Amino acid sequence: MIRWEWLHFAGLDTSTLYAIVAAREEVFVVEQRCAYRDADGRDPAAWHLIGWSGEHDVAAYLRVLLPGARFAEHSIGRVLTTAPFRGQGLGRELMLRGQARVAEQFGSVPIRIAAQAHLAHFYGSLGFVAVGDPYDEDDITHIDMLRAAPAG
Repeated sequence: MIRWEWLHFAGLDTSTLYAIVAAREEVFVVEQRCAYRDADGRDPAAWHLIGWSGEHDVAAYLRVLLPGARFAEHSIGRVLTTAPFRGQGLGRELMLRGQARVAEQFGSVPIRIAAQAHLAHFYGSLGFVAVGDPYDEDDITHIDMLRAAPAG
């Protein structure tokens, strides 16, 4: 059973922040062998959705950036499911919950993502459409994708 928590950076205690950073490092740095600057200065203004397994294990995570932090639109990024929880549909649930929280908190707004290109079909199934050409980010091919504001 996953327990979902939606927190602004100011509401993250040190243990929660440590668990998030550890999960992001495990997935993006260790598993994907990607040396990148995780501390990009955007977390303090972000909202964080954490899917907890038990008290301290991050099963899934994403962050939401407000317009202007990275893109002109709201943005979802750092999307991950940790290895023990893959293949169970948790990534889809995470994204659906993230989109729902954005709508609940900010209204009917478009959302832009910088998707790893090999996941474009997955994000497409969630209503995102590729915009622009693929590009290299941290030695991984990405493509920007946009989900229009839902009709209200």
